Amino acid sequence: MSMTGYGRNVVHLNNTAISVEIRSVNHRFIDISTKIPRSLLVMEERMKKIIQSFFNRGRIEIFITIEGEGLIKHTLSVNWDLMDQYIKSVHEVKNKYNLDGSIPIDMVTNIDELFTIKENEQEFDSMHETILSALESACSKVVEMRQKEGEELVRDLVDRIKIIQTIAKQLGERRDIVIIEYRDRITKRIEEYLNDDFIKDEFKLTQEIALLAEKGDITEEVTRLRSHINQFLKTINEAGAIGRKLDFIIQEMHRETNTIGSKSNDVKISEWVVTLKSEIEKIKEQVQNIE
Repeated sequence: MSMTGYGRNVVHLNNTAISVEIRSVNHRFIDISTKIPRSLLVMEERMKKIIQSFFNRGRIEIFITIEGEGLIKHTLSVNWDLMDQYIKSVHEVKNKYNLDGSIPIDMVTNIDELFTIKENEQEFDSMHETILSALESACSKVVEMRQKEGEELVRDLVDRIKIIQTIAKQLGERRDIVIIEYRDRITKRIEEYLNDDFIKDEFKLTQEIALLAEKGDITEEVTRLRSHINQFLKTINEAGAIGRKLDFIIQEMHRETNTIGSKSNDVKISEWVVTLKSEIEKIKEQVQNIE
């Protein structure tokens, strides 16, 4: 399964539209980020538990937007006792000082203490369940998208692994040819020593032969590379979170390839090593996006 995905679900409650949107990208662990209205913060932990039931790795971003009447009902409350006192006092001032005119409405509305705006939250139980259900539906869409992309990733990885598998086979076959070439080179070196009256140290000749033979032998590295290839192919068919395991295997393949390149002086093997490194690097990039 890929770690890249997107899902969206919209539910309607009376005159309110609630949109649940989820975006998923790659991450070493599971990292959940929520951008939701303050009135829904009480649901945040339940949302995270739902996300964790669907995903093992990745950065998961949740966006919830509300359009329409919203989840909060606003009501205006008037402090009538204070209003009565205020009007009475104004009339008393008029009578005491013989003032003319009526009381302007803005004189009343500009006094904050006379009016109070209250937020009355509706019953959230059924609404919460509806939102959580919408979240699960969005998660399912993300999973579906991640699975489709995961299938594409697997096809690409298998194609590249087959290239590496072919080269590993060629490396094993090339080993025998390289040994013959080393033998000829050693024989020529021995003849040079023997033709030189000054250098006739048998121990030195033996040491030279052993050094060349050991330096050019890539048998162990090729065997381990083949083992890593088989393990990689087996792992991509396993269920669950396999990204970290694949990443470890590909690192081991890269290590064996480097060793093969450093041990061999053969031109053909050097060319294959370059191709191996290129394919392994591409696989490593793809593996970073596998859950």
